[in-house]
Amino acid sequence: MSDGLRLDKWLWQARFMKSRSLATKLCQSSKVRLNGDVTSKAHQLVRPGDVLTFPKGRDIRVIKILALGTRRGPAPEAQALYEDLAPPVARKSSDKAPIANTGKREMGAGRPTKTERRAIDKLMGRD
Repeated sequence: MSDGLRLDKWLWQARFMKSRSLATKLCQSSKVRLNGDVTSKAHQLVRPGDVLTFPKGRDIRVIKILALGTRRGPAPEAQALYEDLAPPVARKSSDKAPIANTGKREMGAGRPTKTERRAIDKLMGRD
């Protein structure tokens, strides 16, 4: 098997996916590009020198395959299988979505009375 390795198996061995079935689902979703071409086949063969582009969380990963693995080993061994061409950008804490103020009540204040609930509904625009 020196000529290539299945795409889903390589993604799993390189520790991009927790399980091989998740790697297969990613491949079948047509969200993986192999050398710029969209692929929907988990059994697509990859070789050293190929470039993979796929979503991982909120980031788009661009990976160049350097070697084919023989097993799913520890992280340093997995990182030797690829070169990250576009490392994920570190996000600032200000990039997170703002949390809406939901009008929390103080602890021990109990449930709102009917008058307070109506005032809250009017304030929130739920007339």
